[in-house]
Amino acid sequence: MKRSTTSVRREGIDNIPPAALTYADGVLLRNGRPHRILAGSLHYFRVHPEQWADRLRRLAALGLNTVDTYVPWNFHERDEGDVRFDGPRDLARFVRLAQEEGLDAVVRPGPYICAEWDNGGLPAWLTGTPGMRLRTCHGPFLRAVDRWFDELIPRVADLQTGRGGPVVAVQIENEYGSYGDDHAYVRHIRDALVERGITELLYTADGPTPLMQDGGALPGELAAATFGSRPDRAAALLRSRRSGEPFFCAEFWNGWFDHWGEKHHIRSAESAAETVGGILDEGGSVSLYMAHGGTNFGLWAGANHDGSRLRPTVTSYDSDAPVAENGALTPKFFALRERLTALDGAVAARPLPAAPPLLPPRDLPVTPRAALLDALRAAAEPVPGPLPLSFEELSLASGLVLYEAEPLLPPGEHEVTVAGLHDRAQVFVDGAPVAVLDRESGSFTVSGAGARVRLALLVENQGRINYGPLLGQGKGILGGVRVERRLVHGWTTRPLPLDRWTARDTARAAAAAPAGGRAGFATAVLPVDEPADTFVALPGFGKGFLWVNGTLLGRYWEIGPQTTLYLPAPLLRSGENLLTVLELERFGDRVTLRDRPELGPPEEYVETFD
Repeated sequence: MKRSTTSVRREGIDNIPPAALTYADGVLLRNGRPHRILAGSLHYFRVHPEQWADRLRRLAALGLNTVDTYVPWNFHERDEGDVRFDGPRDLARFVRLAQEEGLDAVVRPGPYICAEWDNGGLPAWLTGTPGMRLRTCHGPFLRAVDRWFDELIPRVADLQTGRGGPVVAVQIENEYGSYGDDHAYVRHIRDALVERGITELLYTADGPTPLMQDGGALPGELAAATFGSRPDRAAALLRSRRSGEPFFCAEFWNGWFDHWGEKHHIRSAESAAETVGGILDEGGSVSLYMAHGGTNFGLWAGANHDGSRLRPTVTSYDSDAPVAENGALTPKFFALRERLTALDGAVAARPLPAAPPLLPPRDLPVTPRAALLDALRAAAEPVPGPLPLSFEELSLASGLVLYEAEPLLPPGEHEVTVAGLHDRAQVFVDGAPVAVLDRESGSFTVSGAGARVRLALLVENQGRINYGPLLGQGKGILGGVRVERRLVHGWTTRPLPLDRWTARDTARAAAAAPAGGRAGFATAVLPVDEPADTFVALPGFGKGFLWVNGTLLGRYWEIGPQTTLYLPAPLLRSGENLLTVLELERFGDRVTLRDRPELGPPEEYVETFD
């Protein structure tokens, strides 16, 4: 009989309660009895805290017995040394609410989480450290992880079932086999969890290929798989390598996320239910990724790189999940619920929660406020330097940077090149827009007349890469600006941390200059009798950011696929509510409230690892 190493580690140790989950002869056990993990991913950091209990209740009604969540390091320690677990970061409160709903909990503390989250959850102050080697045994990286784990892991340990909480399992790192093969690093993470009090089941999670399992799995720890299809193949692979271990799909991708400029990815209810049925037919446990996706509020959406272009992730993280972004129950919810509640030994079906109330549709007139460049110049103090400073040099994680210089241009046409642009720049010469650049198109032509011009580049960080070998890349202008072969020197740089602005900051910026031009700040007033959810569209607007009562909802962009932003009721109040828009390109004439999400033209997507 093969026993889990979780139980083996306890032998000879007094006063440590047995782990809730163990396994023997390929069967998962809970307190010694056969058990399946029927989990769903729900990220507390993508849901307003006042809605945590509601969303957990919907997961329980789906027929699940467990919730799983990542823990994003950068969400809790935005500035080095300032670690917070309050308000929307109150992990313990979220986990205790899960327990009140009768759910077990699985915690995935990383330190890297991917999750289509900015920088894969790693803090920008860490990844921007010169010489840092991420997700390896590099000493400075390990020391930073250990300090973070000193804060985080004892809190998770206090929530374990052996201490009266609901946490039954903790993941070791995250899909490491898709990144590297530094097994000493993965062992360090495992040991760091154990040394700080984790006594429940530990497991690794990697793609269902030999390459990925070779890189991420650890001898003696349960090896799980992440996939979207072909459960029989995944089960056969794991059993061929770990004959005594239970089959666990740690992420079943029943939907998928979206990038700006692409279509909205969906997966049919029938396809998702069929594959879940295949996992269950293999005797497996499963976690639905996502059960409820939520929203990338603020500027927390990450980005991918396909080898040729940056692919920023949209604000919505609906992910075509069974519980929609606003909590609505979808056809996929009912198809999966039917499968899950029909299992032998399944918990009795819970009552179905009522549909979340919505505000009635309406149009809100928009009032233009401060013009774009004048407002942004007034919103931040300039930092002088001979060359443009990166976001990292400015200690800026997200947002915008306004770069300005006054190069002398001889008569004639001249090519201006922005080297190492990360990610998108709007170019202005003497206040007039002349070009929009991205990583792949970093040059433009400008006319000179033998005089100096005022060159301004407004650079947007569109989300830090969250997956693959480019993890941790810097943002801003990383290689300088040239006129022909000559570098431009003498820059003023203004950092604009939009996601840290308060209601006072947005009000000050919107009033900092007269209205004028096609872009800048605008406001709209939303009167509300009783707060309820709504979906906000900005027809006619081009690209920008939307705040509601001082909270940054996120980005919008006319290229789609999403055209509405989810506005949860807890961000509204009875009476007047202020919507503030920072439009980068072109104002529309109204803000529209809609009673359903508009996430774009659909495209079926199923990950197959082909």
